Amino acid sequence: MEEALVRYVHFIGMIIISAALIGEHLLISTDMQLKLFKKLVFVNAIYALGAVLAIVGGVLLLVYVGKPAEFYMTNMFFHIKMTLFILAVMLSAFPTYYFLKQRKSSAETITIPKYIINIIRAEIMLLLILPLLGVFIASGIGHN
Repeated sequence: MEEALVRYVHFIGMIIISAALIGEHLLISTDMQLKLFKKLVFVNAIYALGAVLAIVGGVLLLVYVGKPAEFYMTNMFFHIKMTLFILAVMLSAFPTYYFLKQRKSSAETITIPKYIINIIRAEIMLLLILPLLGVFIASGIGHN
C-alpha cells in the first residue's frame, strides 16, 4: 500500500508540473497585463508544488519503497531521466526568478523577455521525454 501511495504522489507531481507548464505556456506573452501576469506567477507556484511532490515521491521510491536502489542505479535510462529532470528544474529557476522579481511591479504591463518564453517551451520538450524513460526503466530496459 505504501508503495502505491508513493507512486501516486510521484505521478501527481509530474502531472501537476506538466499542467502548470502548459498553463504557463498558454498564459505567457511578451507584453502582459498585470492582472494576467499575477495569474502566471500563481501557476508558477503550482509548478513548484508539483516539483516538490515529484522529487519527494521519486526519492522515496528510490530509497524507501519499491525496487532496490541498485535496480535504478544500474540503468542508463534512469541516469538520463535524472539528468533531464534536473536540467528542467534548473531551467525553471530563470522564469521563476524573473516572475518573482516582477510580481511587485506597479506597471500596468509587464514585458516578458523572449528567452523566458523559450525556456518554458524547452521545459515542456524535456518533460515530454521523461515518461518514456520511466517506462523503459520500469520495464528493465537499459540495465548494464
